[in-house]
Amino acid sequence: MNTQRIKTPAGDTLIVLAETDYQKLLDAAEDNADRLAVAEFRHRLATGDEELIPAAVVDRLLSDENRVRVWREHRGLNAAALAEQAGLSQAFLSQIETGKRDGTIDTYRKIAAVLNVSLDDLLG
Repeated sequence: MNTQRIKTPAGDTLIVLAETDYQKLLDAAEDNADRLAVAEFRHRLATGDEELIPAAVVDRLLSDENRVRVWREHRGLNAAALAEQAGLSQAFLSQIETGKRDGTIDTYRKIAAVLNVSLDDLLG
């Protein structure tokens, strides 16, 4: 890397370098930021703060299938178990999953807590 040092009248030192060298520094900084992001993700995955979602589940969520049902099935729960753990009637949960009724935010919070997902995961 070929650089040139320039002293300003205020006493600051400026470094001048070729644009290609500058671009290499930018690329290296971006690569390092990517490495740090991957390391952080791997740490969160190892501690259980992050999870990998199978493509089939993502496809179902993207196809506008009912999110509560998709997450319930992904978590391996039947409707009765989810309803019981969330403190809901199975009939009410069924109506939410079929789109016949909307639950309240409190209802979705209870469901989200049992499924270990965020409200955004359930409500989109």
